[in-house]
Parts: sequence; structure tokens; C-alpha cells
Amino acid sequence: QVQLAESGGGLVQVGGSLRLSCAASGIIFSFIPMGWYRQAPGKQREWVAGFTSGGITNYADSVKGRFTVSRDNAKNTVYLQMNSLNSEDTAVYYCKTRSGAMDYWGKGTLVTVSS
Repeated sequence: QVQLAESGGGLVQVGGSLRLSCAASGIIFSFIPMGWYRQAPGKQREWVAGFTSGGITNYADSVKGRFTVSRDNAKNTVYLQMNSLNSEDTAVYYCKTRSGAMDYWGKGTLVTVSS
């Protein structure tokens, strides 16, 4: 059974940094696509960044230059390094992968950016 578990969220001041982790189990990790999404209060969930199955990284325009995704295949973990955070980055952050026709989501980790 595929499971994803996010961690690393918390409270940070404007301009600060956080690194989120997403640990995967029950799946062959090396060549799967992995995405980070977020959902701010009262808003729809949006894609933030991720890896394609070929290992190419992509970023939403709103985070380009501030966020960086990386992965450690030995640890079955994907990371999201978030720098220069602002209040608009406040959200629950989720990781997602796809295996076959199924999407799998973690339960999310809350990031709160305070001014």
C-alpha cells in the first residue's frame, strides 16, 4: 500500500525558510513522479512544484526562484526547500504521487508565515 507522509511544517516569519519532507513507502520510489501542492484557507488546492517521472523539476510561477525540490532515493524522500517565505505561502502543503491510474496523497503539513 502506497503511503506518503509529510513533515517539517510550522510557524515562520516573513522572509524565513522551511524545509518540508515527504517520505514514501509501498512504492518503487526512484522513477515515480512526485508533486507538492498546497491549499490556503478558503482557496482551492494548487500545484507548487515537483518531479516528473524522468526527474525533471518544475515550479509554479509563484514560487519559482524561492522554492527548490530535491529527492533522496535512498531514503524514499522528497524535499521542498522554501526560502523568502511570505504570507501568501501560508497553507497546508501536500505531496502527491501517481502509480498506475491511482493518485496518492499525504495528509499534509501546515505552514504558517507570520508578519
